[in-house]
Amino acid sequence: MNNPARQEAPPKPAEACQTMADVRAGVDALDQALVALLAERFAYMNAAARIKPHRADVRDEARKAEVIANAAAAAKAAGLPQGLAEQLWETLVESSIAHELTRWDGLHKL
Repeated sequence: MNNPARQEAPPKPAEACQTMADVRAGVDALDQALVALLAERFAYMNAAARIKPHRADVRDEARKAEVIANAAAAAKAAGLPQGLAEQLWETLVESSIAHELTRWDGLHKL
């Protein structure tokens, strides 16, 4: 039975994992944290949709390139596989733009 009052032990660091259950617990915890961070990021997209005066302002290719380059540099510094950040952030930024356009349309009835 799941007891919401019961606190789960934090997952073990990757280097301390001894079983696949340990690894999966760590991955699941990180996935939950990533989802929370994505929700926070999309809250900023909601703010951008509210702030930008023109729908055409939503898509900013120079800013998109800057965001992807920043993520790629951070990924390289962290020792992640080359190209990973570019692929992930391309999808993330395009999804963010689509979301922002939808929000903009809802806020600024044309």
